[in-house]
Amino acid sequence: MKQEKSLLLRPVVWVMGASRGIGKEIAKQFASIGCEACLSSRTKSKLFLVENEIKQLGGRATTFPCDISETKQILSTAKQVEKKFGRIDVLINNAGITSFKNVADESLEMIDDILDINLEGPIVCTKAVLPGMIKRKSGWIINILSTVAIKTFTGSGAYTAAKEGLYGFAKVLREEVRRHNIKVINIIPGATETEMWHPKLRQKYGERMMKPHDVAEAVLAAYRMPESVVAEDIVLRPMLGDIDG
Repeated sequence: MKQEKSLLLRPVVWVMGASRGIGKEIAKQFASIGCEACLSSRTKSKLFLVENEIKQLGGRATTFPCDISETKQILSTAKQVEKKFGRIDVLINNAGITSFKNVADESLEMIDDILDINLEGPIVCTKAVLPGMIKRKSGWIINILSTVAIKTFTGSGAYTAAKEGLYGFAKVLREEVRRHNIKVINIIPGATETEMWHPKLRQKYGERMMKPHDVAEAVLAAYRMPESVVAEDIVLRPMLGDIDG
């Protein structure tokens, strides 16, 4: 009976974009403190690799494949997680893509994809988890943004529009859900060594970039702050500053 009760109290963390990079490391960090890590992305095979890695480290993880650009899939996946574990305590809005092209050179199709995955998808995910969080009067919505939301970088028009849009959305949401004891946290990282960067840029600037694990540790620290505190916006930059490409 004690084991069943402890499982019921285990925090449930739904991580979008969990198959690689920052999302993968966030999932590992939460699993390391005993949370149920629910892993979502479009790439099922990579998710299973992350799930197995977490389990080998002694953590708990379950794969829930989901295409964040598809509203129906998001809503269906949220229901699957809630059916299996009873609730979602923490949402990590982390999935993202970009292209590093000037606006004049970017296709409308790619702009649509960037906005779908970086902005509309996270909004739908948030809407999916809010009813349960409001009912329980508890929850964390953690958005992994980018310094493009607070500083201008060329070659990132659609990405900037999406991240600034999510930043503004989150600030409004935070004020709306404070009374429900729901914390809305924006993590705003600078250059981080992930597959989102072109291999040549990673090779050129890799030593200056932050590592995904660094960002994940900051996310966990924000989550573990005292109940009476919310870390609203956390800006993380490489020690030597921004990389402008």
